Amino acid sequence: MDHANLTKGIPEKKHQAWEKLLGAVETCRKCPLCQGRTRVVFGDGAMNTRLVFVGEAPGAEEDEQGIPFVGKAGQLLTRIFEAAGIDRKDIYITNVVKCRPPGNRVPSIEEMLACEDFLRSQIALINPSVIVCLGATPTKWILKTNESISRIRGKWFDWKGIKVMPMFHPSFLLRNQSKKKGSPRELTWIDIQEVRDRWLESR
Repeated sequence: MDHANLTKGIPEKKHQAWEKLLGAVETCRKCPLCQGRTRVVFGDGAMNTRLVFVGEAPGAEEDEQGIPFVGKAGQLLTRIFEAAGIDRKDIYITNVVKCRPPGNRVPSIEEMLACEDFLRSQIALINPSVIVCLGATPTKWILKTNESISRIRGKWFDWKGIKVMPMFHPSFLLRNQSKKKGSPRELTWIDIQEVRDRWLESR
């Protein structure tokens, strides 16, 4: 993974902080997930972006490649981006936890706590104007809410001065193929266009 490309055009001090953070994540042993990982999945995209997507955790293909959202769900997400005129190279994508949970289960609270400082540091260094929470786990973790994703997706929230929108996780869309009015896929198409517009306004 070309991390040098992520920090292109970034001030040296921030670049150094990013590299230090990357090193801390790659050597992290703060929770048992480190024992089963093939590779740490730090993130992917541009550090100088104003738009960040946060998912739950790496899956099998992500663990193998060290890049988030490269499996079937990630391929669908990329197609959604392309349809909306968003280039993955122009945004940043990461997860709440940086190592794959066994069997792709939902990460535990302890595992998310172990990674929390990493995620917060990534967000602080990137300083986005818009964050999209993909699915229930990042939505609950970042917004500290117990509301279901189906109730609050497509709504804007303020978090530390950043606009946050929850959206359905692409894996949920793979299980719900309908494109009828009101379907998860149709709602996601509405949401991604709103996210794109808000992002473009902030650039």
